[in-house]
Amino acid sequence: MKVGLIRCKQTEDTCPATTDFKFMREKKGAFEGIEEEIEVVGVNSCGGCPGKKAVFRAQEMVRRGADTIAFASCISKGTPIGFPCPFAKKMRDAVHNSVGDEIRIIEYTH
Repeated sequence: MKVGLIRCKQTEDTCPATTDFKFMREKKGAFEGIEEEIEVVGVNSCGGCPGKKAVFRAQEMVRRGADTIAFASCISKGTPIGFPCPFAKKMRDAVHNSVGDEIRIIEYTH
């Protein structure tokens, strides 16, 4: 699995994504049951509210080899700031529509 990780721009100052990487490495959370090796192809933010750059950034990570786009838990669950993204579903749907069904979408990491 080659993962492109999209995270919330609002949490960049407080979260270095270490838990996201740990869960990928240890195959926990959304990565539980993944048998193949997990390689991170890229990490980017959504570009800021309302996720205005997520589609382009997901497309670019796919172009560079990602077969999976994972949305960090800061987007869907609001960790660590306690405020989930109000645009999460719309952003996720837009990314899915742009990269197609052959690219796996993971809605959260941990």
